[in-house]
Amino acid sequence: MDDGRAADSRALVVDSDSHVMEPADLWLRYLEPQFRDRAIRVERREGVEHLVIGEVSVLQGSLAALGGAHLDRAAAFGGGIPYAEGCEPASFDPAARAAMLDKWKVDVGVLFPTIGLLPFPTDDAALASAYCRAYNRWQTDFSRDADGRAAPIAVVNWRDLEGAEQELRACLEAGFRGVFVPPEVIDERRPSDPHFDPLWRLMEEAQVPGCLHVIVRFAPGSGPFGPWHASRPGLLFGFGLGATSQLIPALTAMVTDRLFERFPRLKVLCVEAGCGWAAYLMDRLDEKWEAFGAMTQLKMKPSDYIRRNCWFVAEPGERTIGAMLDLVGEDKILWGSDYPHIDSTLLAPEQIRASVAGLSPARQAAVLGENARKVFGL
Repeated sequence: MDDGRAADSRALVVDSDSHVMEPADLWLRYLEPQFRDRAIRVERREGVEHLVIGEVSVLQGSLAALGGAHLDRAAAFGGGIPYAEGCEPASFDPAARAAMLDKWKVDVGVLFPTIGLLPFPTDDAALASAYCRAYNRWQTDFSRDADGRAAPIAVVNWRDLEGAEQELRACLEAGFRGVFVPPEVIDERRPSDPHFDPLWRLMEEAQVPGCLHVIVRFAPGSGPFGPWHASRPGLLFGFGLGATSQLIPALTAMVTDRLFERFPRLKVLCVEAGCGWAAYLMDRLDEKWEAFGAMTQLKMKPSDYIRRNCWFVAEPGERTIGAMLDLVGEDKILWGSDYPHIDSTLLAPEQIRASVAGLSPARQAAVLGENARKVFGL
């Protein structure tokens, strides 16, 4: 990075959970020609916008709320604002993203997709893998044009293991800094099932983290809280329980499936769920391990694996950061803005600096960027 910031004496600052808003024509432009007739797209039907994936309308109306950090939330969910207006320039334009990071005094943004996080509703593995390749190609271009300010996270099709392994190798060669790990069961297999070991092995060898990132769910039947969603409990419920419904089960399975014994140098990052639940889960699993450990074949307490192999991204206004540094580890807590999603805030950099202001200078530097430097190899 040669943009004049090298002379700045402040510590590195990394936003470890930010997103892009994929241009509506991304897949039309980046898919291989044989798949373009089934490109992911936004189209208007009878005056209502639809997000179409694999020829299935997966979302209708309110598409601006996929982004929309700059919008009035009630208006965004009202359905009258189109997807394009939910996309700030910094969410899809690399020069605008770099300018925003300058304003925020943030050096690097770790970039996750938005549409690319959604499960693809198609049984055509070749098509789903092509969707991943197209996104990664676009992200490669975005990150190159962001002049060193982006740390891209790869998306691969976990339902096509051979294709996923090949695509992950290509992404690693292109400089991607992590891999999105779906925090849900994949074709009746947990992500930590030995079936997926070729992907985990590549992550361990490359020393890039597998990133368990929440997928916000509202639809009946979706995820372990499906029956609750069917009762329409509202936005606060859907947005608020990602850790409980997805990351806690996924991370617990990684421990009990002995993933961290098979890959002792593996790094797993838990994203968009806060960090305060980490110590609770460690204590809870340790308590049950005392009762049932002899039946699990685990060589260490669950908390030992979590403390060794796992990192957690704190919310900008979270109050438990200091406690988690004590209980989980001083090198285990990062922060993220979730920009530009509707439940994020453009004041995230100010919030996180206020949240860590009472910590020691070393701990502040660790949370703001130094831990991210080590996790992502920046």
